[in-house]
Amino acid sequence: MPYLNITEVESAVASLATAYPGTSELLTLPEPSVEGRTAHALRIGAPAPVPKSCVMMIGGVHAREWGSCEILVHLAADLLEAQRDGTGLGYGGTVFTADQVRNLLQRLDLVFFPLVNPDGRLFSQTADPMWRKNRDPANAGGSTNPDCVGVDVNRNYDFLFDFATAFAPTATPQVSADPCDQQVYEGPSAFSEPETRNVRWLLDQFPRTGWFVDVHSYSQDMLYNWGDDENQSVTPAMNFRNSQYDGKRGLPGDVAYAEYIPKTDADTAVLLAEAFCQGLHGVRGLAYRPLSGFHLYPTSGTSDDYVFARHFVDPEQGKVLGFTVEWGTQFHPPWAEMQRIVLDVDAGLVRFCLATA
Repeated sequence: MPYLNITEVESAVASLATAYPGTSELLTLPEPSVEGRTAHALRIGAPAPVPKSCVMMIGGVHAREWGSCEILVHLAADLLEAQRDGTGLGYGGTVFTADQVRNLLQRLDLVFFPLVNPDGRLFSQTADPMWRKNRDPANAGGSTNPDCVGVDVNRNYDFLFDFATAFAPTATPQVSADPCDQQVYEGPSAFSEPETRNVRWLLDQFPRTGWFVDVHSYSQDMLYNWGDDENQSVTPAMNFRNSQYDGKRGLPGDVAYAEYIPKTDADTAVLLAEAFCQGLHGVRGLAYRPLSGFHLYPTSGTSDDYVFARHFVDPEQGKVLGFTVEWGTQFHPPWAEMQRIVLDVDAGLVRFCLATA
């Protein structure tokens, strides 16, 4: 089976909702893409008399990272089938019992949004395989340069969006204010894009979300908060909201700034990232690294930091620990290898969800 096109991803999500009406729900996202496409998500979980905690997983954000959609579609299908049949799940050397699957779906709701950026994926699969952004032409300023179309969806969230002010002059955050940057153009403002607004809406619909995973490629890592600087749990005032530290963020190994994270959250994030890596390792022995987003490279405006930042900005929001999977070693590996990667990552994600208890 080759990679799914955008119609097939949407069809798979809808088909799962139809096939498992008692344990799944199709969710229609409110904002169509720039090219007019409606996106859908899928909630799965056993019926419960009270609201449950939620793990939210999104994919298909960067257009060229084709396998992310497949990872989430296959995981949803595996869990629903195992729940229906009363069986366990086996991914190579990583095995989950029927009781683990049943208890997982009784305890949690899992929300899957496999294809955040349908316009970009279509363009990548039909015109430019290395295309990363969405297809919003609004900020091209009349340029005829095709690179000036599009926004990097994973730089468009409201976290240190004014990176030129927030970061040190010598820092090198992977973000750009230039609409003609092919890779990391952040857009004209936070949440300027329908794709990021849809993710925000989904978070608002599930206020009991406690964990969020954005599935990307590639580097064989499991990233956790934060991405703008190294973590520290000693000085609460040294945080992304404090303008006193503007112009100091983003430099490794310095004493001027490190991003505050409560120690309990830091410890929990590491344990969950390690659980993911352990589950994945059991499939065929691959070693993914658990590390903070900053230790891959400094960023701003990303989904994982935005979701964690929400409860600091507004204490009425629930706390959501943010994670990013970086699967594989290339953007579209041969399909036979991608099938193996799907098993790797799905095993890691099941282990991650079980560890949220």
